[in-house]
Amino acid sequence: MILSDLLKDVNVRKIVGGSGVKISGITYDSRNVRPGFVFVCITGFEVDGHKFARSAVENGAVAVVAEHELPTVGVPCIIVKNTRKAMSQMAAAYYDYPFRKFKLIGITGTNGKTTSTYLIKSILEYTGKKVGLIGTNQNMIGDTVIPTSRTTPDSLELMQLFDKMASNGADYVVMEVSSHALALDRVTACRFDVGAFTNITQDHLDFHKTMEEYLSAKSILFNISANGVINIDDSRSSFLLEHERCDRVITYGIKNECDLRASDIKLGEKGVEFDISFEGETMRVALPIPGEFSVYNAMTAIGSCLAAGISLKCAVEGLHSASGVKGRIEIVDTPGTDYTVIIDYAHTPDGLLNVLNAIKGFAGGRIVTLFGCGGDRDATKRPIMGKIAGELSDFCIVTSDNPRSEDPDEIIKQVLEGVKESGCEYVAITNRFSAIEYALDHAEKNDIILLAGKGHETYQVLGNGTICFDEREIVKKLLGCG
Repeated sequence: MILSDLLKDVNVRKIVGGSGVKISGITYDSRNVRPGFVFVCITGFEVDGHKFARSAVENGAVAVVAEHELPTVGVPCIIVKNTRKAMSQMAAAYYDYPFRKFKLIGITGTNGKTTSTYLIKSILEYTGKKVGLIGTNQNMIGDTVIPTSRTTPDSLELMQLFDKMASNGADYVVMEVSSHALALDRVTACRFDVGAFTNITQDHLDFHKTMEEYLSAKSILFNISANGVINIDDSRSSFLLEHERCDRVITYGIKNECDLRASDIKLGEKGVEFDISFEGETMRVALPIPGEFSVYNAMTAIGSCLAAGISLKCAVEGLHSASGVKGRIEIVDTPGTDYTVIIDYAHTPDGLLNVLNAIKGFAGGRIVTLFGCGGDRDATKRPIMGKIAGELSDFCIVTSDNPRSEDPDEIIKQVLEGVKESGCEYVAITNRFSAIEYALDHAEKNDIILLAGKGHETYQVLGNGTICFDEREIVKKLLGCG
């Protein structure tokens, strides 16, 4: 492919040296450059890719895309305003716009993205469609799993995934779209058939700084989607509705006037049941995942499928065959015990609030919540989560999550500010393995022990590196059945 073909969607400010060279690949990592590649200089949070342009050329790069001139590189240099955006557009062109070869559904929001994508996948597969999935837990093409390291891949990896999914005959691709991905132009070249919004609560303020910036990032999805699906019960949905540029919007909710409404809701230990109404038609929904938030996740899925052209009947029937999602109110097998262990990914104030409220709906004994907060992330939510856990639990075990480069004891100290304010009994145990051991050793009959924060993760990020840490296996080991 000729460089000029890659640049047809890019807002080029200046071309130094011509754009007629033949390109055999794209990369933003100088170590991955091969002869014939174009190197894109990305200005990161810690490293500036412009400093590696010369190294990229030495490794075989035949052109460089940059945000300012690099007179000493000796190859054509394409000057653009935003190299992240340019890379997304170039990757789309290089892989021949693979997202146009299937229907693309994107889900954004603080909580519920992962479960919603799996529910959509279940519905679409029920109708006989082949579905690709991109998200926090894993990437999939049909039943084939592709490991993932972040919620939304960078734009180059994303187009590679899209191309692979298109080549494997995907009819639909359902993906989680993080606020980071939207703010950092990872999906800027995409055109979504459906974009859906679950909710927004405090998270990622280490990156976005303010809730306004966080919400603004989320709203980008509704500028690149043909159809929007929006939770009208979220108080900030009005901002999205004011700024969306969709051809059509379906609103959903329980409390407010909307297009897709849930009513007659029954919450139980084994799941939820409710009536769903849309355009004069009403059907009964049963979903084997407990909690009111499961009703919202189900509506996100149903609304997204309606917007994609699936009938309400097929959407509801498809949900009946859905199962739980790993790390989301996941009940761990604990043979020979008289208590229950639940694993959940809840790592935000709202996520923790939701899962604890769901558990309170069916708990027959004490609720024991074991949790921590991640290091190098928004510190302001730590006491908030501590207070929520304390107010909704009978006992708290405050421990480490992924402390990363921070002092885990200092993180725990900040969490405990909220726990102490709630008046709940607690114990602080820095080592998470020891904390889980304590929880099991002190469990009482009919207790529900919630291991919150790790969810699907099978590792823990410590200051000195990453270790294997699968809470399912740890529970089995401690109980002597694994």
